Formats: sequence, C-alpha cells, structure tokens
Amino acid sequence: MRGQPALVTWNYLVYDDAIRRGGGRDGHFHMKIPRLENPVGDFWGGTAAMLVALPASIAFGVTIFSSLHGGYAAQGALAGILGATALGLIASALGGTNRLISSPCAPAAAVLSAFAIEFVANGGSVESGLMMLTILALLTGLLQVLFGVLRLGSLIKYMPFPVVSGYLSGVGLIIIGSQVPRFLGVPKEVHFWQALATPSQWRWQGMVVGALTIVVMLAAPKVIRLIPAAILGLAAGVLGYFGLGAIDQSLLTLANNTFVVGPLGGTDGGFFDAFAGRWQSIGDLGLDQIWGLAIPALTLAVLLSIDTLKTCIVLDALTRSRHDSNRELVGQGIGNIAAAAIGGIPGAGTMGATLVNISSGAHSRFSGLVEGALALIAFLLLGTMISWVPVAALSGILIVIGFRMIDRESLHYLKSRSTVLDFAVIAVVVACALMVSLIVASGVGVVLAIFLFIREQVGGTIIRHKVYGNQVFSKRVRLQEEMEILTRDGAQAVIFELQGSLFFGTANQLYLALEPELKTKKYLILDMRRVQTVDVTAAHMLEQVKDMLAERKGFMIFSHIPQNLPSGRDVEQYFDQLGLVRPESPVRVFGELDEAMEWVEDRIIEEAALAHEEETPLELSEIELFKGRKEETLAALEQGMEKRSFKTGERIFTRGDSGDELFLIRQGAVRIVLPLSEKQVHHLGTFGRGAFFGEMAFLDGEARSADAIAFTDTKLFVLSRKTFDTFAAEHKKAALNLMEQIASVLASRLRYTNAELRVLES
Repeated sequence: MRGQPALVTWNYLVYDDAIRRGGGRDGHFHMKIPRLENPVGDFWGGTAAMLVALPASIAFGVTIFSSLHGGYAAQGALAGILGATALGLIASALGGTNRLISSPCAPAAAVLSAFAIEFVANGGSVESGLMMLTILALLTGLLQVLFGVLRLGSLIKYMPFPVVSGYLSGVGLIIIGSQVPRFLGVPKEVHFWQALATPSQWRWQGMVVGALTIVVMLAAPKVIRLIPAAILGLAAGVLGYFGLGAIDQSLLTLANNTFVVGPLGGTDGGFFDAFAGRWQSIGDLGLDQIWGLAIPALTLAVLLSIDTLKTCIVLDALTRSRHDSNRELVGQGIGNIAAAAIGGIPGAGTMGATLVNISSGAHSRFSGLVEGALALIAFLLLGTMISWVPVAALSGILIVIGFRMIDRESLHYLKSRSTVLDFAVIAVVVACALMVSLIVASGVGVVLAIFLFIREQVGGTIIRHKVYGNQVFSKRVRLQEEMEILTRDGAQAVIFELQGSLFFGTANQLYLALEPELKTKKYLILDMRRVQTVDVTAAHMLEQVKDMLAERKGFMIFSHIPQNLPSGRDVEQYFDQLGLVRPESPVRVFGELDEAMEWVEDRIIEEAALAHEEETPLELSEIELFKGRKEETLAALEQGMEKRSFKTGERIFTRGDSGDELFLIRQGAVRIVLPLSEKQVHHLGTFGRGAFFGEMAFLDGEARSADAIAFTDTKLFVLSRKTFDTFAAEHKKAALNLMEQIASVLASRLRYTNAELRVLES
C-alpha cells in the first residue's frame, strides 16, 4: 500500500524483540486460547479480512498451478482456498499475534510459480510438479518452525530498508510480469516478452474483463470504503464477463472454457483424487530430488518469514502492542505444514487483510480463526460460483496488488546525491530478483547495504577535535612561572579526541592524521570517550604508532577508554590482550583526560628543572602572593594565621559549610570537586604548592560552593577574614596589595580559561 514502506522502514530499525509475551519468556512455545474481549468485533473483522484474503488466495493459487498447465487453474483456486483455511485456523491459533491475518501471499506465488515454470521447462511432468510443490511447501513450513525454535525471528531487525524495499518491489514486478500474459489471454506457454510482442494472440474479451476489474479496484476506495476493493473489483469483473456472455454465448459454457477458473474438481478425476495420488507417489522421491528443493524451500521460508514479521511490526506500531517473532514463526510454519498436508498453498501474515481486520473492529486472534473458517464455508457454499470466476479478473487483482507492492517513494532518493547509492541498492535488488532469484537478491542487497555502511563510516572523520598542550591545560592550578613554561613548551603534547568506529575502514585515516605529529611531538594523548568500536586492525595500527613514539622516547597516552563498548567489549582489556597496554611499554592509561594532561604537564615542568627534588613546606615569604613583602609585615600577618595539616584523602571543607578562610598551600596538593550525586563528583581543579584556594568565601562570606580534599599529604596556611581585617587596620597598604595580588591571580586564571574556550570553540 502506498506510504507503507516508510513505516516499515522505521520499525525495521527500531524494533526490539527482547520483550516476550505469553509463554515465550522461558524459551518454549505454549498454546493459549484466544481471549474473547470483543467477539462481535472479531467476527466482523474476520469476515471483512476473509473477503479481502479469499480473492487474492484464489488468484495466487491459479497463478501457481497454471504455471504447470493451463488446465489446472481450478485446482489452483481450490489450493488457494485450502491454504487460506489452514493458515487462518492453525497460524492464528498457534502464532499468538492478535489481529494478524495469514493467507497465501505474493512471495509464495512468485517463488512457487518460478519453480513450476522451471520444473516443466526442464522436462518434468505436471503430476511430478504437483508433488514437488507439495514437498516444497512442507519443507518451507518445517524451516520456519526451525527458525522459530532457534530464535532467529529477532534477526528481522537487521534487514536494511533498501533491501526490504527492493525485495517488495521485485516481488511486485514478478507478480505483474506473471499476470500480464493471463491478462492478455495468450496461450500458457507464452511468457511476458513474447506476449507483448504478439498482439495477434491477444483476446479482447479477457482484456476487457481484466481492465474493468483494475479500474473498479483502484476507484472503489474513493467511493465506498465499507466493502473491500478486491471484492468490488472481482464483482465488476464477473458482471463484466457475464455482460460479454450476452453477446458471445460461448462464454457461458463451462466446459473447455479457458476464460474462467472452471470446475473446482479440476481435471483427470478431480482434485482430491489427484491429491491422494500425489501423496502415494511421494515415496518414489529420491534423496537427490529432495536435496534439489533445499534452496527453493530456504528461499521461500526466508521470504515468508520476512513478510510475516514485517506485517507484525507494522501491526505493533498501529496497535501499540508487541509480538513474539519466534513464536509467530513457529505458528506460521505449522500453518504452512498443515496447508501443504491438505493440498493448499503456503502463505504468510498479509498486510492488506490485517489492516482491514483492524479497521473492522478486531481485537484478538479469534478474528484469524473466523477468517479461516469462513474461507472454508465460502468454498463449500459458493463452489459453483467460484468456478465461473474469470481468470482475467484474478489477473487484474494481482496486477493491482503487485503495483502496490512497488516502492515508488524510493524514486525520491534520486533527488539527492546523499541517497543515490541507497537507490542503487534498491535497483540492484530488484534486478537480481527479476533475473536471478529473490534469495540471491536479498543476499546481494545485504552485502551492498553493508558496503554502504562501511563507506559511510570511512567517509566520516574519525578525528573530532585536535588541540595542543600549549592551548589547553589541565585543571591543576599552576604558579605563574609554571604556566609560562607550559605556554612555551606545552606544544610537545598533542591531544586528539576520537569518535566513531576504529576499524579496518578508518585505521588508515587515523594514521594519516597522527603521522605528522609523530615526527615532532613527544606526548600523544588519545581521548577515546566517543569511540564506538575498535577492531584488531586499528589496534595493530596504534601499536605501530606506539613503536614510533618509543624510538623518540615519547609516550602514547589514552584517556576515557570505554570499559564496555556497545558490543560489550572491554577495550582496555582488549588492548592488554593484544600487547598494546603493558607496564613496560611507553603507553599510559588514565580514566579522565584531565588526569592525562596533568601527568604530561608535570613531566614538561620537571624537564624544565623547576620541580624540587624533595618538596619542603614553603614559608610565607616563598608563596607567590607575598613575594617581595617586608619581613616585619609578613611576621605580623603570620602571627594571626593558623597552620594546618591534612592526610591524603582528608576533607578540608565541604560544600555548604560556612567559613571565611583563605587557604595557602605550603606543601602537597588539594583537589576541588563539585558533588553531583552520592557517588559522582565533577573535578573543578587541582591546586599545588604555592597556590591558594577558598578565596570566594574569604571575599564574600558566603557558604562554600564545592568540596576541598587533600590530594596528597598537605600543609596549609589558613588566613581568616577576621584576622585579615585586623591586619588591614594596621597595615592598610599591605592589605590593599594583597587584595590586588589575589585579583591579579584570579584574572590570570580567567585569561587562560578564556584562551582555552576560544581554542575549543574554533
């Protein structure tokens, strides 16, 4: 139906079959009796669905059996009815998806017709062809049961939309191609291109009936919606045929009349005699013949499963429900086995009949049982009328169904260069479906879709951001002379923020981005926080980079290595297994980028010979704020200051604490963190020897805005605001200079922060 592919697309991408209903949670399949919440709605829904499914089932059956011999159209009609009956009763009872209607469908008609044509073309007899069709249907059902038991139903979510679109369009074109000769009324052995090339063989009576059916079927929904379009189209075709019979009396004769389905008993003793003989001759089948059915059966099982689960996905979206895909496959498989056992043709959950079922008020699986039972009752009561159904009218119905299966919306992909290749995938799938087979088309489509995915990954940049160590800095608050060194020498370090997938398709791109820096930089920091996947090719490339850095006594540093990728892989453990991260290697791993940057900065400062061999507590005159002050002034200030010591990890103050003290670090380091939750904090900065902190409460007297924790064993000078005010009363100039110095340091910190923000924004 027009507009459906987009809906199917979205659901294919987002559907998750992890939530099971009913008895499927323990991995077993249980039979449950449908709950009759609205039996009236289920009855009318099943009745309306039968009116949609039955004409199509008859048409599909006629298509398949006529491919063996034109005289078997009646047997095909009966096989379609029996297939609709078996699927309606069995699949609805066992499948478990509420409101789903199962019946013979287009993929079954496409595959089985192609098999029948090829079988007869290779010299097979009609009787053997009927037997092979039965065995093929049985194997298809068994494979579907196996799919469900092995829990392969959830794999439907991995089917790319271009493949689904191409598959649906391919089936639609196959159906149209198989029905055009019947629409034109040419002899059975004449196929599509031959039929178009020989107008002399066309029969105008059938063309008129078929055209009338198509016109009414297309126009009916615009006039009346209560009666399904297929029923109105079929009624128009039948009335048109009998109208022509008033002109040509030969059309009103049932015997040897190729324009109509004919007696449902068929030829050569009737359908049931032929079917009984078919089962008796199955014992003559050889292993080679059964093995030859493996590929067609697998093809049909996959296509019917996709068709069913696609319908279930759309059904879930419309009804806000969730089906059990594996249980549904088991139910569909048993239904197809039952259909083959009684001489019917296989099928799947069908979109059109299901949508009609929903709109007619159905609520449960009981509607499917009603559809199956009414299909059998219709056969028993209307068998004679079905014999008079014109073949051209059925062809008209199938041509419309095939046309609606073609995804015409995909033509919009040609309007944009970014989607042209997606359209190419659809076109290739359609071409393979028409020229080779549907299963080959699906396989080729999946391969092409994977290729496009890899191309998309390779086309995107793996480098999200690159910055140098003299442009951004860690949160460690440094002294002014240390910052000057980092500004001068920090370019020894380069930081790459990576993103996306590190795999064989992007490994070379990453190497080309890193290579220029390896010749001049000593520290290579790789921020992995946005990496989604890593494969062995990328890991091997990183090992080569590590060796190149080691030759120059450099380091490769990782930060934010994901512990668990979407695939579940622990990347650090994976790197260790590959020999990339080992204690003796020039590789370092840090949990956060700031920790990595701080480690690099410390090494750069150490190399500049500013670090002390053994850190000793600073005197007040050695702290940057008080350098150059008079000794007597500092002595007066120090008399009112307090000296405190804290062990590593000890809390100095907590967010919300009252206090007006300024802390000056004589020895050690202090980390300032902002609590986010009971277990999570945000690192604001680290203050080292000679720095100060706590200035906000010292200046404004408000409560502490963060936590201060001793990062190492720490010794502090503590200056309270009360002590400072007392000192300022006697040493006004010194107090003013101190305030100016505090403001100068804060301004310097702000300048560095602004510079970092400009670099990051650029």
